[in-house]
Amino acid sequence: MSATGDAAERELVIRVVAMPGDTNPDGDMFGGWVLSQMDLGAWIQARKHTHHRVVTVAIDNIVFHKPVLVGDCLLVYATTERIGRTSITVRIDAMVERKETRAVEQVTEGRFVFVAIGDNWTPVSVAG
Repeated sequence: MSATGDAAERELVIRVVAMPGDTNPDGDMFGGWVLSQMDLGAWIQARKHTHHRVVTVAIDNIVFHKPVLVGDCLLVYATTERIGRTSITVRIDAMVERKETRAVEQVTEGRFVFVAIGDNWTPVSVAG
């Protein structure tokens, strides 16, 4: 089953300020911090489609376009792209609102695939 209607709309799932403790040696935000925010946002989106536990099984097509700077506000937008029998694919667009100018720019994008699992850690139906 593909996502349609309201499920396919982009939704703001995380809004967080980039803090100095998560920078790389050059003073920009560490890419792993951005990726973890994206994964968390994708998890929030995937959980809307099932009452089961969901786990990240794949991260695809991650592209870092621009750096995130200390003080920028990271905005994580999620779109459900596909709902399968046991899996959910979520597109994430990470934007920033720049601290100094308030300009909004895309910084990162990618796709996250989750699988619904049961108590024994095996895949279960998203709908079940």
